[in-house]
Amino acid sequence: MAEHIERQTKQKDAIRAALAGCEEFISAQDLHRRLEDEGLKIGLATVYRQLNALSDAGAADTIRLDGQQLFRLCGDDGHHHHLVCKKCGKTVEIDPPSEAWLRKVAEGHGFTVESHTLEVFGLCPDCRQH
Repeated sequence: MAEHIERQTKQKDAIRAALAGCEEFISAQDLHRRLEDEGLKIGLATVYRQLNALSDAGAADTIRLDGQQLFRLCGDDGHHHHLVCKKCGKTVEIDPPSEAWLRKVAEGHGFTVESHTLEVFGLCPDCRQH
């Protein structure tokens, strides 16, 4: 079988660089708007395709917030989860819960654990004060 070789393109590089410049999760539409504001002509479908490819490759995290898919490059290659402010989008990486705790909760409901994701949504200290 031939090994799949991924092409590097200016558009792919621009999308990855723009995503790397975002500390918080961002939607494909907002990232597309940023690219356009910078004078780059990249189609929205291309932005979606590249963000999903980054996510599929494990290079970007994705969450759903208010019915919208959001993306973020994370600096840590290890397994992690996030605290996400529902109002401003501030994001903090957190360590995952213990595997023993996950198994105990699952077994308590008659489940087994095959995989898990955990994102905690709430309000950050700044948004709670406003």
